[in-house]
Amino acid sequence: MCPTASRLVGNNNVGGGCHIPAAIALLLLSLCLCFHPSVATCPPNCLCTSDIISCSGCNLSSLPFDLPSYATRLDVSHNALTVLPEGWISRPFDRLTTLVLSRNSISQIEVNAFTVTPHLLHLDLSSNQLTVLNSSIFTGLKELTELLLFGNQIAEINPGAFDDLHSLQRLYLSGNRLVAFPLGLYWEPGGPRNLTFLDLSYNRLSQMPVQSLLSLTQQDGIYLQENPLFCDCALLALLEYWTWKQYRPLVDFRGEYRCKEDSGPESDCGQQIVWDMPLGALTYQVEPGQWLRVPCPGLPSPVQEELVVFWITPTTVLNTSTNDPNEHLIVLPNGTLEIRAALMEDSGLYGCVAARGHPYHPSESPEVYVVVGNVSATSSSGLGQRSGAEHFNTAFTTLASCVVSIVLVLLYLYLTPCRCRGRGRGSGGCGGRAIALCADPREVEAEQRRSNGKRVAFLEPQAGDSDIACPKTPALNAGHVTTEGILKNGSRTVGQTLADPAHMA
Repeated sequence: MCPTASRLVGNNNVGGGCHIPAAIALLLLSLCLCFHPSVATCPPNCLCTSDIISCSGCNLSSLPFDLPSYATRLDVSHNALTVLPEGWISRPFDRLTTLVLSRNSISQIEVNAFTVTPHLLHLDLSSNQLTVLNSSIFTGLKELTELLLFGNQIAEINPGAFDDLHSLQRLYLSGNRLVAFPLGLYWEPGGPRNLTFLDLSYNRLSQMPVQSLLSLTQQDGIYLQENPLFCDCALLALLEYWTWKQYRPLVDFRGEYRCKEDSGPESDCGQQIVWDMPLGALTYQVEPGQWLRVPCPGLPSPVQEELVVFWITPTTVLNTSTNDPNEHLIVLPNGTLEIRAALMEDSGLYGCVAARGHPYHPSESPEVYVVVGNVSATSSSGLGQRSGAEHFNTAFTTLASCVVSIVLVLLYLYLTPCRCRGRGRGSGGCGGRAIALCADPREVEAEQRRSNGKRVAFLEPQAGDSDIACPKTPALNAGHVTTEGILKNGSRTVGQTLADPAHMA
């Protein structure tokens, strides 16, 4: 019998007998076996703490089948795993949020292998031997926010591979063998909905979907450095535009966007820039239902035939080769944007992206504002909102400054820091005519005046001290007013009276 059970049995002995109910007997039996039916033991060679299980570097060829279900982090990195099967664990891992499988030899992941980890947030499959991401390979990971797949040999991503990853925000695919940009990440209905970070660096991408990237990179971070890019005019226009926008994935790795040697000379895409329009004048206005043509800022007309001009509108991205005659927004062959039968929702910021063959000049801007309707009535547009906010901020700041100034003036005129009570019958304190600084408040309360005390009074100049006579109306109807002054020897004269009210301060 276990010691714990012995103590419990000893506490229930009454009169030399043992009277234990059946339920307590079963509990004592389980204690004697020293086993809890719902808690597994820590696997050999693994380290188990309060909520972490680490089996890293244990030379495992298969995952431990019976793992404690209390863990929130499981680290099985630096092992010899080759397959992640569907039933790799005996029970669901309801608390697991981080699973680290990096630095193994995993080349196959079975479908539904992650259904036992429904609350997983971080999955690390980096530095393995994956070559293909099959459809529904990540089924069950609806809450996953970060997926690390860098350092594999992935060359193909089948449609539906990222189904169920609705919450995915960061995806690392660097250091693989991809030759095509995975647009299905953004277009497939079952894929990620809030993807904000995509690392495709160090792959084999050459042709880039420039028009799609212009629409995706408005809010997403897509890293493409160290790929053998084919730098045609469209891609050069994208890179120049990203540089002007200070797009962080390009700015941080400016020297690692290299073009293939057979891309063609960049000078073929250069244009003679014509920039005689001030930046502040790039605002176009049109009434609803009318047509408007907006030329591409800085480009001559007509443009070269091989030059592709992209227009980023508030709703979509257009170019000269993908026009639909039935649409009310098209790009003419000369690069001009034509708005047919303008609508109120067409108001906003428009950007013209075209290869210029050189970085943008500080005075250049490829963006213009389009206002549909009355300018004063379109405060809902981007331009109206910005100017309205600026005017409101200026007016609010001016009003606040005026209020603060008035309060300070009132405090200066009517608030006395301390009241000085004197023994003279004509003075009840410092009053509203001067500001007195009392060195010892106890002397003021006890109405004491000591010869060594210091008192400063700011008095208005008398009429004789000024060349300009400025008669003043007395504030008090008193015949005599007691004043105090500072003499050259430092002593004070108390009781000095001014009979003439005109000389009052």
